[in-house]
Amino acid sequence: MINSVRNTVLSVLNKNNYGYISPSDFNLYAQQAQMELYEEYYSNYNKIINLENRRLAGSDYANLSKPLAETLELFLISDFLRPIFYSSGGLSNQFEIPSNVTTGNFGYMFSRVSYYNEKRYEGTNTTIVPFELIDTTADFFTIGVVPGDIIVNLTTFTNAVVESVLFIDTLALSSDIFPINTGDGYAIYSATDISEAEKVTDGNIFRLNSSLLTAPSEMFPAYTLSKTALTPHPPRTAAYGNVSAIYFRYPKPPKWTYVLLAGGEPVFDQTQIDFQDFELPSEDEYKLVMKILQYCGVSIRETTVTQFAMAQEQQDKSALNQQQ
Repeated sequence: MINSVRNTVLSVLNKNNYGYISPSDFNLYAQQAQMELYEEYYSNYNKIINLENRRLAGSDYANLSKPLAETLELFLISDFLRPIFYSSGGLSNQFEIPSNVTTGNFGYMFSRVSYYNEKRYEGTNTTIVPFELIDTTADFFTIGVVPGDIIVNLTTFTNAVVESVLFIDTLALSSDIFPINTGDGYAIYSATDISEAEKVTDGNIFRLNSSLLTAPSEMFPAYTLSKTALTPHPPRTAAYGNVSAIYFRYPKPPKWTYVLLAGGEPVFDQTQIDFQDFELPSEDEYKLVMKILQYCGVSIRETTVTQFAMAQEQQDKSALNQQQ
């Protein structure tokens, strides 16, 4: 989709010789346009829910919230959070916020945080077989491992689900999380002993902990968030596999990649390793074009382009506002 959007933008600009937008500038504008639309999804969803509550929105093919919810769910991720280590190397009682470094995705908003309370076993793998865990020192039958349990690689911070117990020392896994080395540490958690944690503010957690009746417990845990860390309450020693978060991630920055011909003309090349298409649905292509044209109009100091794009965008917003 990104090449189609760029071609449309250039076509509009070149029609009246308004100017040329370089690939680097286009990528910057594309990223900002995608983020604008992404954040509008949440506010639009809230408006539609309010319309439904007032019985001003329809159902079936007139159900406006369903396609928007499905679009938002494209960005819904479930990950185990990595523990934070002290400078001395010991484990703290905090977990790292999702980012490109920790989970591969920047977290936008937490939807649910769950604590896995029962650790069945911890050991190291002794043999490499794809999609299996083999630990010749373990007895998985006696331990009580069952299909559906969660297994985490404590060395590479990856996880999988136990599909079946093949032998006394062998588990079949849903993902190949032990592909290279023996000696990787692992832990197995029960998938049934889980507590959902409630988010509280730093100011409220002090008041809650001041009373035995309101203090968070293992059965009713809570957590607080800072810019870089999630802190469980009551405190628990952080370990990978302890805490799972379902969260909405930011869309990945789009990048129009290209190769240069002999004359210096860039030609689209999506085979490059850093290529990234838009992550928004195809029906929002024209909205991306309009928003990018606004940035282009500012860049080339051409108010006609900006006014045209803003007028088209305003038509879309007025349709929703009229229903309210």
